[in-house]
This record gives sequence, structure tokens and C-alpha cells, in this order.
Amino acid sequence: MKCLVIQPIHEEGLQTLRTGGVEPVMCPAPDMRTVAAHVGDCDAVITRDAGFSAAALAAAPRLRAIVVHGTGTDPVDIDAATARGVLVCNTPGANAQSVAEMTLGLALSAARGIPAGDRRERAGQKGYRESGRFTELHGKTALVVGWGSIGARVGRLLHAALGMEILIHSPVCDDDFGFARIASLDEGLARADLVSLHAPLTAQTRGMISGPSLAAIKPGAILVNTARAGLVDEAALARALADGRVRAAALDVYSAEAPTGQLAAFPDRVIFTPHLGGTTEDSLARVAIAAAGHVLTACAGGIPATTINRPQERVMP
Repeated sequence: MKCLVIQPIHEEGLQTLRTGGVEPVMCPAPDMRTVAAHVGDCDAVITRDAGFSAAALAAAPRLRAIVVHGTGTDPVDIDAATARGVLVCNTPGANAQSVAEMTLGLALSAARGIPAGDRRERAGQKGYRESGRFTELHGKTALVVGWGSIGARVGRLLHAALGMEILIHSPVCDDDFGFARIASLDEGLARADLVSLHAPLTAQTRGMISGPSLAAIKPGAILVNTARAGLVDEAALARALADGRVRAAALDVYSAEAPTGQLAAFPDRVIFTPHLGGTTEDSLARVAIAAAGHVLTACAGGIPATTINRPQERVMP
């Protein structure tokens, strides 16, 4: 059996496949035209943010499973996979600690203007510390939007490390750890000094941070997004930064044009990082091993525990 690896994964994941009797096939490029040209005799695929399209599915008659290396399944055409009898699963939680630590780092960096301070010093520009308004996070209020494995870890980190009051806005909450749940997003935004996004991207959550919601945000709040770019209306965020309603934003996910678009007008108040949240050696190994394990389960005729669809069985060629 073969598994097409659309984007590079940790060697421990590749070795897990080999040990289980599945040959990893490395895709030379992650675009769907190239994927379709290489997936024909594969029984499974592992993809990251490249996703997997209906056109690629049409070129994969043997495919049993599409495994997402990470949490977000929105780049995968799940309806097309379900119609063709292909399982779609992900690896939630395996990168939670790394993303949570990244979120904490971004929150502190935004509050204290660390990246801008570094740039100014390297450029020999003095006076930065007198030019801005910086803030502590200790004892203040954080709104965590999305209380899955990452969001819950972030909330506990912020509370334990900085003594922050934690508000939860999430339709799913297995354990609130004694923190307050807020049914209304606007109510939470009005109370929070720090807003941290950890919701999946769905039809309901797309653009949830928009003009109306930013109008409700507490003046001077900090926004951190380590979840999905589509959660934030970037033009509305730029307006909120311009009028001072949002103090700073730290974005690990954003549109391709964001670093040179409207948000580029705020170099001292907007931090861009290239989707580094889960990119640690520790996390990459855990996620790759989990993804490979799902491939082995599917290739053996089983259903991985994190399968998000339930396609009808079909006769494999």
C-alpha cells in the first residue's frame, strides 16, 4: 500500500508508515494538479494546509483516507470525499502545547511591542520605549474564543502564568476548569483586554471578528489569532487599529496579501508570523506519528478515532 505525502512531515511519521507496511510517496509539489498526477495508485494521503480537492479525488480510485496533519480540515473537499466513500480525519490535540505556547508568546510580544523594539534597535533608532504605550497582562481579562484542546490549554496557561481572568466563548466546552462561559461574543469582547482565537473555520465562524464585533471590543484590547485567517475581517481590523480601538494584533494566520495590505500600515502594532504555531520538533513528530497511525488504521479497514465524516462503504479496486 502507498500513502501520498503532499507536504513534508517529520521523519518519525514516515518511519511509522514504513514499519506498518505502507510506502510513503513524497509529492514533488503541493498544488492539486501535481497531487492529481501522483495520487492514482495511493491508498491514503497525508496533507497539511494544502488540503485535498475534488479534482484530486477524481484521480484517486484506490483512496481510502485523507488524513490532515493538524486540526483544520477546511481545505479538504469533505463533501466530495464523503460522496466517494473516502474517510477524512485529522490529528487534533497533537500540536496543542506548541500552539498554546506560541499564543502566549504572541500575546506578550504584542503587549510589550517586542518585535518593533528589536527592529528599531537594529536600525539604530532610539526612543522607541518612550514612543509607545505598553501594558502588563497580569490580572487582566482574556477572552478565549473556541475551547478545544488548544483554547483550553491557552486559557489555563494565561491564568496560571499571568493570573488572568478567563472568559470562554465556545459552543463546545467539555471542561471549563471553573472559568466563566460567555454566551455572547460581543459581551466577551466588551470585557476582554486580550482576545485569543481558537475556533475552527466554519460558515458560522467565518468573519466573526468583523466591523460589528470590533465595534463592541473593549478599547485598547489586544487580538491574537493562531487559528484560521478567515475568522478575522482584516479590513475591519485595520480600521479598528487606526481608530485606536484595538491596541495591537498578533497574527500567526492571515491572508496572503495581509503583510503588504492595509495591516502593513501598523508595523509597530501588528505582528505577523508565518503559521509557526505547531512548528516545533516536538509537535511535528507527535502530529506526524498520529497522522501515520490514522493511515495504518484506514488501510487496515478501520475507522480512525478522529474521522469527521461517515461515508458509505464501497468496494475497493
